[in-house]
Amino acid sequence: MKNIFYFLTIAVFASLQISCGGDGSATATSTSATSNVQGTSINGTIEGAANLQIFLDKQTMSASRVIANSEVDANGNYTLNVPDGVKAGQYRLRIGAKRLGLVFDGNEGAMTINGKLADMDKYNISITGSKASEELTGIMQSVASGKVKAAALAQQVKSVANPYTALLLANNLFRGASTENLNLHKAVFAKLQNANVDKNIITEYSSYIGQLEKTMSLQRIAVGKVAPDIALPSTNRDKTYALSDLKGKVVLLDFWASWCGPCRRENPSVVKVYNKYKSQGFEVFSVSLDGLDSRTKARYGSEEQINQQLASSTTRWKQAIAQDKLTWDAHVSDLKKWDSAPAQTYGVSGIPRTFMIDRDGKIAAVGLRGAAAIEAELKKLL
Repeated sequence: MKNIFYFLTIAVFASLQISCGGDGSATATSTSATSNVQGTSINGTIEGAANLQIFLDKQTMSASRVIANSEVDANGNYTLNVPDGVKAGQYRLRIGAKRLGLVFDGNEGAMTINGKLADMDKYNISITGSKASEELTGIMQSVASGKVKAAALAQQVKSVANPYTALLLANNLFRGASTENLNLHKAVFAKLQNANVDKNIITEYSSYIGQLEKTMSLQRIAVGKVAPDIALPSTNRDKTYALSDLKGKVVLLDFWASWCGPCRRENPSVVKVYNKYKSQGFEVFSVSLDGLDSRTKARYGSEEQINQQLASSTTRWKQAIAQDKLTWDAHVSDLKKWDSAPAQTYGVSGIPRTFMIDRDGKIAAVGLRGAAAIEAELKKLL
């Protein structure tokens, strides 16, 4: 993980804000430091916070809600009370512009948080009465000290007992688009699912992981980058064709479908160029978005109906290949329509969509349409 400690001090503690206050409504307001209530009580002394407001917010990944607030007295003392007790989840302590991320397991009663306001967002504080928050604080202090390496921290995030702690650490320390970060987030997501946590967090985190995957795909799919491999069955499902098998040739990777009018109108241009240059080392690798995606499958009431539709779609795919005279061998599909794995890898959101790949397997051009454009690029590469 590149520059993790710099990133931590500059961005991570600030990112614990997550949002700017949510709806701002308080469901429980604390009383004075002498009050004795059931539930969860957080008290302590924060130096430098005299006469300021202090808030306890409950958080998802994108929003927050005030569940308790009070005023710090002239000596820095405060008490926050949640009469019904805190539930398991992510929280933050907020005083002015300073934030302190917290994690509760739902068993907290009396807690103490002491420290200096200036150091609060650096986790240079003392917490007792919450094992989850104590563990989180210890980890964040070790990161800030520079005593833990990125690989060891990633393993710690995966193995930490509280799923909310894992989420908070992953979400704030591993946000770059990389394979390592993506794998970590997927591991944390599985931990959250197994723990049956807040459904809103599951939904938001799933969306975040999806965006991370999309970002990584866009980074990989650019001119000069190596084209990700594709290996899928042929029309009769009796043979697998791999894009990597064509390395050494210039390849037009073509995403299309039998039901796509613009694709069918574009096919004659591809055929024209293919027939002219196939003997010179030019190939076409066609990925069909025929089949059924999850949204389409939901329209049918039984597995039998789904299988019938898949069979019909396959037949239409084969017929289109014959009708349009697409005589090259590599016609493949996973029959998942817009859920197509290669389409997602290549960031395909509309078809036809083409990628010209050079003899070294690198992307040379994207989005070529028409025989003239395809041929012009092809001449540069042959």
